[in-house]
Amino acid sequence: MKLCVPISAPSRQGALREMEEAAVAAEMLELRMDAIGDVPLAALLEEARSLTPAPAVIVTNRRREEGGMRRPAAGERPEEAERRRVDLLIEAVKRGAEYVDIELSTEAGLRESLRAEIARSGFRTALIVSHHDFRRTPSLLRLKGIYNDCAGAGATIVKVVTTAVRPGDNLRILELVVHARRECQPIVAFCMGGAGRISRLTAPLLGAEFGFACLREGEGSAPGQLTVQDMRQVLKILDCGKGEKE
Repeated sequence: MKLCVPISAPSRQGALREMEEAAVAAEMLELRMDAIGDVPLAALLEEARSLTPAPAVIVTNRRREEGGMRRPAAGERPEEAERRRVDLLIEAVKRGAEYVDIELSTEAGLRESLRAEIARSGFRTALIVSHHDFRRTPSLLRLKGIYNDCAGAGATIVKVVTTAVRPGDNLRILELVVHARRECQPIVAFCMGGAGRISRLTAPLLGAEFGFACLREGEGSAPGQLTVQDMRQVLKILDCGKGEKE
């Protein structure tokens, strides 16, 4: 089971320290460029490639409407801020990042510009098209509609993340993982929140591409995120996967 550690320290020094720890603990890391601050992407990618072992890198520049932390620059129009946000993802493709994550809610023309750059770069970068719901977990029918829209937007990996209001909400998001696997569509899907923790553990066991975990308790990038150590320990107890990093 592959785990991804989000990197969201606001300073360059803090981000580099988190990256070093993540390389030892997990197979992947996510550069949350909306949270890291004014640190050049090139420097972060160069540092990631120098790590041993070198993790696969997801570059994310999250929209504020879906949990992003970066505010528009003074006097910047919303459409300019969005263009600048996606331009950073395009830069990540040019610099050879393994993955970029763009929200389904992003304006279609901007999503297409990112897809076009991935094509020009020889499809070296995998496209994650994501959807986040911080209020609830909708019906399975609605989840499948979101999934279809993400896949239709050219996703290499579909990512659907919702919020569990009650434990039973996990069942719907896990059924979506099973549905995607039947269609041979790579997916990452789970519920946020304390009630959704079981889906974070179970989804990768059902075939999700990878799971997200933090380095230390309380440092998660989303509600309900477990530590890498806790996730691997539970898998070891369940005997459903290897308890140590492969």
